[in-house]
Amino acid sequence: MTTSTSEQGGAGRLRVGLVGFGNRALLGRLVDEHPGAQVTAVCDPDPAALDDARRAHPDAELFGTLPALLGAGVDAVMVLSPDHTHESVAVAALERGLAVFCEKPLAITADGADRILSTALEAGARLYVGHNMRHLPMVLTMRRLIAEGAVGQVEAIWCRHFVGNGGDYYFKDWHADRRNTTGLLLQKGAHDIDVIHWLAGAPTRRVTALGRLAVYGDGARSLDDRQRARDVAEPDAWPPSAHSRLHPVVDVEDISMMLMQLGNGVMASYQQCHFTPDYWRNYTVIGDEGRLENVGDMDSGEVRVWNRRHPGYAAPDVVVPFSAEPGTHGGADRALIAEFVEYAVHGGYTRTSPLAAREAVAAGEAATRSLRAGGQPVDVPPPPDEVSRSFRW
Repeated sequence: MTTSTSEQGGAGRLRVGLVGFGNRALLGRLVDEHPGAQVTAVCDPDPAALDDARRAHPDAELFGTLPALLGAGVDAVMVLSPDHTHESVAVAALERGLAVFCEKPLAITADGADRILSTALEAGARLYVGHNMRHLPMVLTMRRLIAEGAVGQVEAIWCRHFVGNGGDYYFKDWHADRRNTTGLLLQKGAHDIDVIHWLAGAPTRRVTALGRLAVYGDGARSLDDRQRARDVAEPDAWPPSAHSRLHPVVDVEDISMMLMQLGNGVMASYQQCHFTPDYWRNYTVIGDEGRLENVGDMDSGEVRVWNRRHPGYAAPDVVVPFSAEPGTHGGADRALIAEFVEYAVHGGYTRTSPLAAREAVAAGEAATRSLRAGGQPVDVPPPPDEVSRSFRW
């Protein structure tokens, strides 16, 4: 449903409601900084979160329930609540014809993601998914080089993800409980799986994976299953086993390795570790005429290209620097919000894709099933035909 600016409140600004005011609440500030949008309502069942929202958005209405927010005259809803709620919240907002921004992952199962996409189609509502890495200068630099033929035809992609703050970010709150995420191979990995698909030009159709809970399974536990990770973070804790106040339920893996066969024949791998001393990800893209890889990701760095034969290790043949933009995630969050506001008001092309977001969820879910079955290969179910026909890949 398209809402004209004359119908919107706040002197023609898009009226945005935030559902959930936790780890990604910073996106609300970026909405208010956008000249065409304003946060006019916030919903969260946690009184402490609403206190934070009151300070951040003093002019917004605050609600403890979703129906109250949906009845507050908003034009768009941003789903920033825990992952297991994305499906129900997004569906409820889409059924009202509201534009919806859903933070990644779109859902915690392929079926849940398909339900969201089908609801958007049926309601004629605009759906946008927060895959901010599609706006990251590092990723855009790699994608441009691939399109320019820097490595020839892509044949393989490897991603190593070093999650140095895993103990604070993923094992002290709801992320640690698989009922809320399916697993971190989906929850955290959805970003990189989507990027792998984007760089390769096709989604995953078959996976196998291995992993285990290696470090955080025996740590000191909190008794509070509703604690907020940022309130109990221990940025100086080392080694990782020194972390305390872990979530009462810790049943997701802290190290995982996933192999993928994509629909166009490209082979890929994704490795995720939550107890490394550093926090970044390294991509290697190998084509039939060379390879490239990044050094640095969220901040400034460079993409290195090798496209001549060398005996042993050699310095790269081409070095292409990239620079982060101001703001969080190398400026990608600001670009994400700008694109969402434009799309919510006018429609049109977006760099992110709900269908691609669905494929990242489906691959992550299938890989988690494979991992917990001892590495048994699992086929990734394709989306319904109507969804495939209606959403751009």
